[in-house]
Amino acid sequence: MRNVELLVVSKMRSDEEIMQVYREGQRLFGENRVQDLLLKKDRLPADIQWHLIGTLQRNKVKYIAPFISMIQSVDDLPLWQEIHRQAVKTNRVIPCLLQVKIAREESKEGFDPHELHRYLADGLWRQWNGVSVRGLMGMASLTPDQEQWKREFRTLRAEFESIRDNYFQGPEFNILSMGMSADYKIAIEEGANLVRVGSAVFAS
Repeated sequence: MRNVELLVVSKMRSDEEIMQVYREGQRLFGENRVQDLLLKKDRLPADIQWHLIGTLQRNKVKYIAPFISMIQSVDDLPLWQEIHRQAVKTNRVIPCLLQVKIAREESKEGFDPHELHRYLADGLWRQWNGVSVRGLMGMASLTPDQEQWKREFRTLRAEFESIRDNYFQGPEFNILSMGMSADYKIAIEEGANLVRVGSAVFAS
């Protein structure tokens, strides 16, 4: 049976709320904003593995590069390159996920799948060895239509398999991050092995 990891989305949650989940054994937490992440990182236990899951501006990469466990929201080439630059400065290799746009909303961020294949085929990214690309991340449309969720998650899984087979033959490309509180069960059915869940964990 496939193992599925839980990333607890802790945005807008108090330290005590996070600690309640921490005391139950959870160590993987995700934040949307760099500022919130920096504050919580300094106040909360050092063994928490922090993921940045929201939109990341290039000028803020330097603040999280020394400690971030994973950046899940690499959505364009300039950001990818900047993460590499800051990783080299801190003598690190930063695990990252490439965010692919599968939802219909214009507000959703991410690489267009066709563009991403073109960028990967070009090969410039292979010079950016401060980044370890571990897989893909995507968000389904904000809709009550569960069949649409399934179609979008299937699209992302197909992209994951195609990109893995064509560009990342090593075992390190192994994370498919999709599914949140409303749709994580369907995401798991469609192949997710990392889900980002907040309100369903905190029950509010």
